[in-house]
Amino acid sequence: MPLFTLGINHHTAPLSVREQVAFHAERVHQALTDLTRGNSVQEAAILSTCNRTEVYFATDVPEAASQWLADYHRLARHEIEPYLYTYPERDAVRHAFRVASGLDSMVLGEPQILGQMKEAVRVAEEAGTLGTTLHKLFQHSFAVAKDVRSTTAIGVNVVSMAAAAVRLAERIFERISDQKLLLIGAGEMIELCARHFAVQRPKQVLIANRTVERGQSLADRFGGTAIRLEELGERLSQFDIIISCTASPLPIIGLGMVERAIKMRRHRPMFMVDLAVPRDIEIEVGEMDDVFLYTVDDLAQLVASGLESRQAAVVDAEAIIAERVDGFLRWLATRGTVPVIRALRDATERSRRHEMEHALKLLAKGDDPARVLEQFSLRLTNKFLHAPTQALSHAAGDRDDLPLLAAQLFHLHVDSHLGK
Repeated sequence: MPLFTLGINHHTAPLSVREQVAFHAERVHQALTDLTRGNSVQEAAILSTCNRTEVYFATDVPEAASQWLADYHRLARHEIEPYLYTYPERDAVRHAFRVASGLDSMVLGEPQILGQMKEAVRVAEEAGTLGTTLHKLFQHSFAVAKDVRSTTAIGVNVVSMAAAAVRLAERIFERISDQKLLLIGAGEMIELCARHFAVQRPKQVLIANRTVERGQSLADRFGGTAIRLEELGERLSQFDIIISCTASPLPIIGLGMVERAIKMRRHRPMFMVDLAVPRDIEIEVGEMDDVFLYTVDDLAQLVASGLESRQAAVVDAEAIIAERVDGFLRWLATRGTVPVIRALRDATERSRRHEMEHALKLLAKGDDPARVLEQFSLRLTNKFLHAPTQALSHAAGDRDDLPLLAAQLFHLHVDSHLGK
């Protein structure tokens, strides 16, 4: 079946739209099952990050995926359709290679997307929706990403979201070492933020997570402590810098919670960065006078620093990708011949067995072995050539093409007789 990519990302949609079609990590498995159960989709994988939601799939009816996406998130299709892109085969392959290589990221060349794509593949494998075509696509994507990163400068001078958050905090506070840091969540992004802020030696580090054990495991590496998410309301006012990135489908910090915290702080400013999609912090919080709230989209300008030094590498990376796309499409094309080759081998094997049994019976009757072998070879040759000979004899509109094709298939040297 044809291969497609359906998606929405930071290039095509604002955060307010992207968060409506994001997939909670724990629900992707079931979503894949739902997509492939009754929507003419044979293979599927879902990549859902803060910057993108993409469905890689194989189907004869590509419209089924966009309708399913809208239905799954209980949206009218017309609400998200202006922000969606659907790439057919060649473009879908190229897009997958570009995404894996960091060329389509908000932070050009960032490495985190590769890990996120590998996780998407793992979940699809568990769900049983990763067929031969998608498996091959992603393995090629990972190989291309490795090649791009090892042979170009695409990853040089990358300013991550975590580093951008530190730079923003330095604009608000004179010294981060005088501030208390609260990190909400314990995933990869929060770990990156912890690393970058730890260099600035904040006065205190606290990690709030759904499971305290995981939060404490991360906190121990940075001299901090951990609490349960349920304790946020009591502790929020104590912190100057709050970075949040959880997988919660609903905000975990509301306007009322922050208003109480600001009042207890006597209106000392709070710096907040919400890296989650959907958002962890209610959007109204950003309208408060004493709160500096930034989202992933707000950090876009900062992470663009150093971009010029990596632009030259994009040209080299795109050349690598273009070559690999052609290679993958050649593999896809050969897949269409596999059933024909298998059928051809099966048919010839049946003929061979039939003629072998006939020859063995004649030998058992005492017939001359040389005569039996001669007859065996003639009968087998005639059976092998019967179908192509009939096709050539009865060729109509393709009379000129079929002889040339036959000559290629059977390595015949008859150029002087083919239309000359």
